[in-house]
Amino acid sequence: MLYFDFPLSLTLVHLMPLTFAPLCNFGEKAVDFRLPGTDGRTWSMRDCAGPNGLLVMFICNHCPYVKAINHKLVRDAKDLRALGVHCVAINSNDEHCYAEDSWENMRIVAEAMAYPFPYLYDQTQEVARAFGAVCTPDFFGYNHDLELQYRGRLDASGAKEDAGESRRELYLAMQQVAETGSGPEHQIAAMGCSIKWRVPEASYGRVQKLWLRWDRLLTPFILMRKACSVVVARWNQ
Repeated sequence: MLYFDFPLSLTLVHLMPLTFAPLCNFGEKAVDFRLPGTDGRTWSMRDCAGPNGLLVMFICNHCPYVKAINHKLVRDAKDLRALGVHCVAINSNDEHCYAEDSWENMRIVAEAMAYPFPYLYDQTQEVARAFGAVCTPDFFGYNHDLELQYRGRLDASGAKEDAGESRRELYLAMQQVAETGSGPEHQIAAMGCSIKWRVPEASYGRVQKLWLRWDRLLTPFILMRKACSVVVARWNQ
């Protein structure tokens, strides 16, 4: 069998803004919040919770890891609602880092995707910090007592779009939470773009230039690694 992978030093993975979420701190209580939604309403944590649980999803508009699974978020939110687990999405990114993550663009995305859940704006980033969110997407699954039971990924697809053939890890975990109140012991960490934390206003231009520079530097390596992975996968079939 053919095996291939770039060493970390070659792919510059250690320099990428790719972040892995910590694993589940079982039993941790959900953080209360009051945030504006794209629907014009202000939502609290209790408003968002369902009778059998709550799934809090930290997402944004620009991240390729979120874009790749947006259709699955819609699918899973609808299916989880039927189980009594409600979902809410929160964007905590600083729009000065990525204009695509602005409040206006949140409304556009929510309407275009027909999100079946509230999409809230954490402009101060206080809610993200209180939850301990680190990346987009970052999932926090709570039971009916609003105790944390899942902090894993949606599925194995990562930033690769697929037709939904990957095992539905998040949905199955939250189904177990809805039925038993407890999440699975084995969980695989979510990964995605790091949350874009606010910086002093005087540094906005410098930060934007820095991100663009990193994107231009890393994109060829990322694309090369993906292409080689595809070739190896086909070779091993």
